[in-house]
Amino acid sequence: MPARLLRIEGRVQGVGYRDWLCREAARLGLHGWVRNRPDGSVQALVEGEEGAVRALLTACRRGPVLARVDRIEERLAEPPGEPGFHRRPTG
Repeated sequence: MPARLLRIEGRVQGVGYRDWLCREAARLGLHGWVRNRPDGSVQALVEGEEGAVRALLTACRRGPVLARVDRIEERLAEPPGEPGFHRRPTG
């Protein structure tokens, strides 16, 4: 299954983006994690069936109602190695 490392930029901290992303990823049956970055962006590692990963990427471009997503960087990554989807500390 594909794994993607995402860096989401814009107004994505302080608007519930991580909690929203956790709910969306769990709803789609994805595995991985999400965390804030010190530079104001949000980073996420997602793994799952290609259709579900693509659906999450589409949803991430909108984000929760208070968010404004300016840009998403995406690259291939190693799988997370643990089941479920989790919040991680800022890093």
